[in-house]
Amino acid sequence: MEILTRYKPQNIEKQIYNFWLQKDFFHSIPDERPSYTVVIPPPNITGILHMGHMLNNTFQDVLVRRSRMIGYNTCWVPGTDHASIATEAKIVSHLKEKKLTKSKIGREAFLKLAWEWTHKHRETILNQLKKLGCSCNWKYTRFTMEKSLSNSVIRCFIDLYRRGLIYREYRMVNWDTEAKTTISDEEVIYKECKGRLYYVKYPILGKKEYLIIATTRPETLLGDTAVCVHPSDDRFSHLKIGESILVPIIQRIVPLIKDEYVDKEFGSGCLKMTPSHDVNDQILAKKYHLEFIDILNEDGTLNEHAFHYHGKDRFHVRKEIVQELREKGFLIKEESLIHKVGVSERTGSLIESRRSMQWFLKTKDMAKQAIEAVKNGEIHFHTQKIENIYKNWMENIQDWNISRQLWWGHRIPVYYYNNNIEDYIVAETKEEALNLARKKINCEKITLDMFNQDEDVLDTWFSSWLWPISVFDGISSPNNKSIQYYYPTKDLVTGPDILFFWVARMIMAGYTFINKKPFENVCFTGVVRDNHHKKMSKSLGNSPNPITLMNQYGTDGVRVGLLLNSKMGNDLIFNEKLCLQGRNFANKIWNAFRLIKSWKTDFNAPILTYEKLAIKWFENRFYQVLEQIDKLFEKYKISDTLNILYNFFWDDFCSWYLEIVKPSSKDSVSDFLYSKTFQFFENLMKLLHPFIPFLTEEIWQQIKVRADKEALIISSWPKKKQMEEKIIKDFCKIMHLVIELRSLRKRQRISSNISFLLSTCINNEKSIFYPVVLKLENISELSFLEEKPINNKLSFLVGTQEYFVSFEGQTNLYEEIQKLKKSIEYYKDFLAYTREKLSNKHFVSNAPQRVVNLEMKKEYETINKIKMLQDRLKIILEK
Repeated sequence: MEILTRYKPQNIEKQIYNFWLQKDFFHSIPDERPSYTVVIPPPNITGILHMGHMLNNTFQDVLVRRSRMIGYNTCWVPGTDHASIATEAKIVSHLKEKKLTKSKIGREAFLKLAWEWTHKHRETILNQLKKLGCSCNWKYTRFTMEKSLSNSVIRCFIDLYRRGLIYREYRMVNWDTEAKTTISDEEVIYKECKGRLYYVKYPILGKKEYLIIATTRPETLLGDTAVCVHPSDDRFSHLKIGESILVPIIQRIVPLIKDEYVDKEFGSGCLKMTPSHDVNDQILAKKYHLEFIDILNEDGTLNEHAFHYHGKDRFHVRKEIVQELREKGFLIKEESLIHKVGVSERTGSLIESRRSMQWFLKTKDMAKQAIEAVKNGEIHFHTQKIENIYKNWMENIQDWNISRQLWWGHRIPVYYYNNNIEDYIVAETKEEALNLARKKINCEKITLDMFNQDEDVLDTWFSSWLWPISVFDGISSPNNKSIQYYYPTKDLVTGPDILFFWVARMIMAGYTFINKKPFENVCFTGVVRDNHHKKMSKSLGNSPNPITLMNQYGTDGVRVGLLLNSKMGNDLIFNEKLCLQGRNFANKIWNAFRLIKSWKTDFNAPILTYEKLAIKWFENRFYQVLEQIDKLFEKYKISDTLNILYNFFWDDFCSWYLEIVKPSSKDSVSDFLYSKTFQFFENLMKLLHPFIPFLTEEIWQQIKVRADKEALIISSWPKKKQMEEKIIKDFCKIMHLVIELRSLRKRQRISSNISFLLSTCINNEKSIFYPVVLKLENISELSFLEEKPINNKLSFLVGTQEYFVSFEGQTNLYEEIQKLKKSIEYYKDFLAYTREKLSNKHFVSNAPQRVVNLEMKKEYETINKIKMLQDRLKIILEK
């Protein structure tokens, strides 16, 4: 088969992947082998994969491919997440373009659109994973809204409710006015913004005085139900608790309360109490039995409690109410300030604190066993700093708000009857709810049409926390063969940004529902950022299209570029040059393969001494590297592993081994050397395959010297063997010797056709690898002297070994003498200039120390260069 001059990944990647699929190499069924299970962090069905997905899934694929080669029965479960908020926002936006709304088309039509979106985008994402080379068990592909997984979610809700762990309550929540739903604390991003602080008069009823209150949100005064001061604040000691205060504009009479919560140093020392729109105000309101007045609609407009501002947007009202306060003499002054505001991670909308009826899950007791599992090492976090963050969050965990005011998602299995939200039944179906209700109130007159299901859906993460269990149907069928064989899973690879959303909750779910950990190890990749250290995202437009990158650089090139610089737990500053580096490495591998394939073999060709030595060294070096990378894999240091392999292939194999053994274009090599070289190359392909799957498989299929025909993907990982460290150390010295000789040749401007006579003292140990030096450096002779040469020879040290060099051969001495003299004069002039700067006291005293140090370094290096050139000139002149 003709081998292409240049590796073209676009020609073979799809072909190779289809070959793997046709052979069913990714599929897994329970058998006698130990299982190795990974569940994919399911990407949202809201668009294409981003660079974070690329890094995360490449990391997983490396682990899965190596485990498959080691002999595990690997099962990498792929899937996608329905992403309630993000998906619903996309569909609402689509409807808006057609001048439609959710309420206009109704729930059934809306859900039909959601499923159409799902079918379209789900396949797109799965195909992108395939293009990345992910060796997932595609027959196990799951979706968080498919029937079996939905059943699991509903049954878990009912189970938790019946245990007394789920309850319903009015509580302050983070309200996203764009998505029109509550979101969790972890989905709120706090950003510094420019704002205004407004000082407003609040008249005291029956007195000719007023209180001054500083607020950044003057529109919320429409919901004020009290004013609060610190009990020990002397400025307000003359005022009694319960004094009547008038809220400006609306003239609502509210009481004065005193509480130590107030910060006397902030603003005027007075606080307005708006219990329906501030978490801390809500706490004080319950303590002092204040009224709750909600002034906001779900879309951020003001409701009927806002008087003449009813129906207006909250931000427009802010401007208008400031103007009204100013016109009516209530506004004393304004100040600019920088403050942090909460923004929805999902929609970018400014978050409002809003009191709302929601469903909550008690998590305190669940968290205790989850904390202990990580603490005692039953579950391992890589790295330690993440473990500390996890422990701190779990110890301070709050009850989980699990309801969302959306239509797309798992609808809460609660059925209300008697048109009363206080009368409800928790059940899987309306029919079951009817039967339970009849038993509950002992009444047969209740009919099915009297029941209405809760309009809300469950938080997306309430399905995702079951993912390692539900993908194997472990909730509905806890004793089935798959859950028994594949669970607990082995490794989870994810980002630190969903530690609380997902990882912590999966651990709690594992122990809560089947009393087992969900996974053994959690590996945290870093966040992929741009050159400005901003997180790459589609919304910011700072993330390249992964498909474009893979088409341009090849999938292997992109994978290598991502992993070479992704230390576990550290962020990756992504630059497209990383992909170029990956592509160049792929080309290096391909060219090395072409070189070896081009060798001519001769059955009668002898095996030369330096070839035997090169084989002996590389074989030992290979097993040394194998031991190193196996240890790194155990610690999940994937980037470190690839860096070692990168340097091992590029330097040890190509720059040293192949340089030693490659024949001239006219010569042939022995069958033994050819066979051993391909054996080394095959083993290298095995080590590189998890990182570079397409290229290595293509090369594997083209190698003809192998007796077997198995695919590389299912070949066996190399077995460890004892290596001779002394051989590796001795060869390392020879490598340094060759490097020194080449450096000397360059420094002394010795023409490449000059041969060397290299001498070494007899008292030092002679290396068996000297024939390698003869081959690589075209050295005519090595002589071992009993004493140091008397003549002025050039010398250098390699470790403790001193070498002396003399030159033999013809060269144009006149030309070299002129070059040397010219160089000596140049460096003398440069030295004089440098010394003049250093003798200038003004320069030395005023320039930064690093600049002065640099000039001193230049002086030192120039003196050495002049001496070296003068020595070389002296040697030539003495000949």
